[in-house]
Amino acid sequence: MPTRRKVNSVRVVLIVVVSILIIAGLGSIFMIKTGLSSTGSGDKEIVFTIESGDTLDEVVQNLKKDNLISNPSVTKFYAKLSHNTNFVAGTFELNNGMDTKEILSYIQDSTKLKKDTTVLKIPEGKWAKEIAAEISEVYNGKYSAEEILSQWNDVSYIQKLAKDYSFLNVDDLNNSNYKVKLEGYLFPDTYYLEENATIDDITRVMLDRFELMYKQNKEAFKKSNMSVHQIVTLSSVVQFEAGSKEDMAKVAGVFYNRLDQNMKLQSSVTVCYALYDDFNDPKDCETNPEMDSPYNTYMNEGLPVGPILNPGEEAFQAVLNPDRKGGYLFFAADIYNKVDGKVHYSKTYEEHQQICERLGLNL
Repeated sequence: MPTRRKVNSVRVVLIVVVSILIIAGLGSIFMIKTGLSSTGSGDKEIVFTIESGDTLDEVVQNLKKDNLISNPSVTKFYAKLSHNTNFVAGTFELNNGMDTKEILSYIQDSTKLKKDTTVLKIPEGKWAKEIAAEISEVYNGKYSAEEILSQWNDVSYIQKLAKDYSFLNVDDLNNSNYKVKLEGYLFPDTYYLEENATIDDITRVMLDRFELMYKQNKEAFKKSNMSVHQIVTLSSVVQFEAGSKEDMAKVAGVFYNRLDQNMKLQSSVTVCYALYDDFNDPKDCETNPEMDSPYNTYMNEGLPVGPILNPGEEAFQAVLNPDRKGGYLFFAADIYNKVDGKVHYSKTYEEHQQICERLGLNL
């Protein structure tokens, strides 16, 4: 039989362990309770925007940045535990008197969106003039497309922007050949804007989104042999040429391979942009390879003079991380879907000719 002394020792150990567990439990409860409490008294209103595609981590970090929550880890734990993770993209009016539970519930309710929010949807691959027209439309003609484009072509305005956005280089953008000087930098996304937003406000929202992409890929931009403007330009061509993420990387690889061998890019989509106001049909791009324009990569070596549209995330990723396997120098897309609707790659011009003949494409 165990002695009384041993029994007492075991009891003491058990009491200590239980006490520690209780204290730890109370500490955890206190931490969670504190982490879910409001950060203020409700005296501060905060306009909070959730972008389309924002993850739980991004939403929580933005809430912390705006001092709406005190503990991101507790917030994420509670959100997952309570299944409060289906947030609504848009703009909300929150205040620092709301606790975490209230906030998470609020930003999942579409009826709580700001009533005076203007939604601007910019798909990948749009021309600046199309974006300007869309802005004019969603603002019911408050700003004309011509007025918007005029501001985007104003060198003094661009100089002002360049002081706030390091990726903008005035020397690169101040080119009389450009259709629109900010072409390429108006990042595609869904934006939730104030009803009284100015052209400058709207422009900066798109540039802010570009800056986010730029910062996330800063190291890749630095490692590239190209300038930021050249990367934007090539990304715009890749966006125009390819439809899928996989093809974007391969098409970017083809262009890099051609540049390495001092071959002209010979991209028909650069002719599309060269045609600009006279562009009506993709076939026009194929039938005007001799058009005299600094954008035309059939007539000029290297990249076109500037971006030919506003590329999205996948196009930038393709240019920053091209797929150069296979050493391909040519590609042809089955744009008329006569065979399989795919993009076909080849190493020699002879192979390329055969593919184009099979797809019914003009060389």
